[in-house]
Amino acid sequence: MATMTVARFPAANAALELVTREVPEPGAGQVLLRVRACGICHSDLFVQGGAFPGLRLPRVPGHEVAAVVERVGPGVRPWRTGDRVGIGWHGGHCFVCDSCRVGDFITCREGQITGFAYDGGYGEYMVARAEALARIPDTLGDVEAAPLLCAGITTFNALRNSPARPGDLVAVQGLGGLGHLAVQFAHRMGFRTVAIARGDDKRPLATQLGADEYVDSAKGSAGQALAAMGGARVIVATAPNAAAIEDAMRGLGSFCSSARWRSRSPSRRCRSSRSGSRSGGGPAATRRTRRTRCASRRRPESVPWSRPFPWRGPTRRLRAW
Repeated sequence: MATMTVARFPAANAALELVTREVPEPGAGQVLLRVRACGICHSDLFVQGGAFPGLRLPRVPGHEVAAVVERVGPGVRPWRTGDRVGIGWHGGHCFVCDSCRVGDFITCREGQITGFAYDGGYGEYMVARAEALARIPDTLGDVEAAPLLCAGITTFNALRNSPARPGDLVAVQGLGGLGHLAVQFAHRMGFRTVAIARGDDKRPLATQLGADEYVDSAKGSAGQALAAMGGARVIVATAPNAAAIEDAMRGLGSFCSSARWRSRSPSRRCRSSRSGSRSGGGPAATRRTRRTRCASRRRPESVPWSRPFPWRGPTRRLRAW
């Protein structure tokens, strides 16, 4: 029997450990994937914590997976051996609940999360649900594609579903894994892009990514700075700091602006205290929108800034967090 190496969390709050196990066989509706690249997401620490609802340990994390189809299980279509595919946070749905029957798969009552409900991409192989896969074009590299399946689609969806139009002022709070992509997307979508971060040392990075303006939140209120520019139509909040987000939202313009953050809850929209403003959040995308994001990255304008790690790299990286 063929074997593989995986990195797993053996117990709650334990460090990653490398173990050898047999390569699994895909069942009905499943696909065996040979992992080519897997991004490290801060949400992987939820697996390490062991308290996520429904999580069972030990578990192999990883939900930013670029892979090649190795084998398909019974009844699987249209995937074939050799297809380049990706899988993100959304790991599958039931097809029969009320949400699935109207095509809203991301809020499926029995929806699964890759690397939580079943083993993810921190391994040489993984078994995934066939309906959760998205095709990766040949022009997109594995290391480039992997972060797009979570950080990329989160920010891309926030912008494309927002009320902003080309020429509108759009602010991006934070320049990390999500923020550095949001700035690039906002710039390429034709928005007047404002990057918000702490410290003047991040200004050159913001400019390089395509920001038209930079606000150093360590020197004063980001909201006041946005208001002085005329107010933001949209704020993409990527750094999970409540005080920083609240301050930035003071810079929303008077035209029903929208702030989006990386929420894992199924809540759709909530009213803010500011008259005429909206704030919204939602879980990550399904196969359709992941496929759209990968396909739209055929050209090399907006790229994740990734640092490849060898097998023991994820262990060191998560320890640093």
